[in-house]
Amino acid sequence: MPGACQNPSMAILLVTHEFSLQHLVPRGHPERPERVEATVSGIRGSAVDIIDIEAPEVDRSLLESVHDATYVDEVQQFCLRGGGAFDEDTYAVPASYDAALHAAGAGPCAVDTLMRGVAVSAFVAVRPPGHHAERHQAMGFCLFNNVAVTAAYLRSMGSRVAIVDWDVHHGNGTQHSFWTDPEVLYISMHEFPFYPGTGWVTESGQGGAAGTTVNIPLPGGTSSSSQRAAFRRVVLPVLEQFAPDWILVSAGYDAHKDDPLGGLNLESGDYGQMAAALTSVVPSNRVVAFLEGGYDLDALVSGAAATVEGLAGLREQGEWPTVLDGSSRRVVDLAVEALKPFWELV
Repeated sequence: MPGACQNPSMAILLVTHEFSLQHLVPRGHPERPERVEATVSGIRGSAVDIIDIEAPEVDRSLLESVHDATYVDEVQQFCLRGGGAFDEDTYAVPASYDAALHAAGAGPCAVDTLMRGVAVSAFVAVRPPGHHAERHQAMGFCLFNNVAVTAAYLRSMGSRVAIVDWDVHHGNGTQHSFWTDPEVLYISMHEFPFYPGTGWVTESGQGGAAGTTVNIPLPGGTSSSSQRAAFRRVVLPVLEQFAPDWILVSAGYDAHKDDPLGGLNLESGDYGQMAAALTSVVPSNRVVAFLEGGYDLDALVSGAAATVEGLAGLREQGEWPTVLDGSSRRVVDLAVEALKPFWELV
């Protein structure tokens, strides 16, 4: 509870719900309940003060601002009938619908709590994850798009929102949710070509929202230093020019060098550096991170700890690499050229 925190100005909200552990998947599936337990363990073992919040169910009308009502009903009925496979990757059991409702409600709850000034940032550690979920389709382990629901909530209050996605997979569902909204900036740094096949540099938004989708599709094997150099060269300048009121982070840890599914090479401390940089773009109390992917439990522990320490101001940004290796440099150069009509980049 807030009153138990020794230093509220440096505290992190930890938003969870026990139903996240009741969303079960077949044996051997990488998106398993232990992922949340590892993430929470990492956050609790970090140097930050923690304020625990239980995630409520999402408001149905807010959920329907991101997902079709018929799709929400289909997910509910699918779970009531016993669940099963939505596709070859995405599963549900009877408890999954309630888990997904609380996962989608966690972000708006974090926003409301941060606006009361009791903590500096928030981490939403729930599952199922969300950034692949489309308006009318479950996919990529995701049922409802948690970060998109929170962005829609902030938009309903007139806020300007940036979403930074550092998961190894492109967040197709999030990109499509705000493809025509100029007040939501979506930036994704991901492995390409890779699942789900979207996220090339030319995908930049439509109409008045042209330029507010930013994709940095890195080749497999890209080094940690090259990824951070790309973050400094593209992500931070675009964020600073967009000047958001809030930043939401799709915090996947499958770009970690130890992840069994990804092919990138971030190290745990890199997440702390990126998180610390994000806090310099918006006022205090205006960053919410959401657990997305990440399938090595040790990497989840250390990556989540580094993230919240960065969000709490306990890690310095330090020096940023400036040199990209050959294949990643070519892609980042392409991204910069595609974005120059919209942003001042070098």
